[in-house]
Amino acid sequence: MNTLTWPEAIEQYLFSQTVAGAPATTRETRRQHLAHLAARINTPPFQVTGAQLVEWAAGQKWARETRRGRRSTFRSFYEWGTQAGHLGDHENPALMLPRVKAAEPAPRPAPDRVYHEALMKAGERERLILRLAAEIGMRRAEVAQVHTDDVIEDLLGHSLRVHGKGLKKRTVPLTPGVAADLLALPEGFAFPGAIDGHLSPRWVGKIITKLMPGKWTMHTLRHRFATRTYAASRDLLVVQGLLGHATPTTTQRYIVLPPDSMRAAVFAAAGVVSASAA
Repeated sequence: MNTLTWPEAIEQYLFSQTVAGAPATTRETRRQHLAHLAARINTPPFQVTGAQLVEWAAGQKWARETRRGRRSTFRSFYEWGTQAGHLGDHENPALMLPRVKAAEPAPRPAPDRVYHEALMKAGERERLILRLAAEIGMRRAEVAQVHTDDVIEDLLGHSLRVHGKGLKKRTVPLTPGVAADLLALPEGFAFPGAIDGHLSPRWVGKIITKLMPGKWTMHTLRHRFATRTYAASRDLLVVQGLLGHATPTTTQRYIVLPPDSMRAAVFAAAGVVSASAA
């Protein structure tokens, strides 16, 4: 019978993830997922049954995307446990977790009013985080890792090397105001903290949640960026590149279609040149 405790198993699993090249942000997220499970299920990690795991997951009030993330973590953890021989003859319990379908597209761009009110309440550090999300379209994990070395001068101004998901990097143009704010920082991480020298993505999100009311979150600022850049460019591939998405299908989930485009399409179908001609 395997006698590894949850803390021991989690540390060994995360060490294997480090060796495999998993980003620090991914490892920290998976640590949180597993610690949450460990604190609430009264069974050693490799004695958990599939039925236990399913029953526990069913009792959680999670959004669909949260369920997808937790399922991914548990499957990765128990696949590692199987390969490392920790499960022995015990069946991999994560195999019983049903596949969770992706949520239907529901873009929620934060209104300008919400964004500007948050800016007014924010301090200098919080204001820069807000601008990186709303004006550059960055995820909280990407904002957490911003370093002054990532600011690049180019022929048209300045750009930022963004450290995205899965160790993928992309270069995004900076507005003059954001560029000036970043260039004014002391050398090093823009937001120093305890996670590899910078703030954790979770803490970055908490900072902004305190500034934005109700349902509006840092991620809705990214939806705002996607919607506004699409309205300006009418080019889905441009927006995909700016957001760092693997496919345009994902990008579509972030965009509220400009109403003028939809109106123009309806008028064109009817053979009407313009609203005034109708």
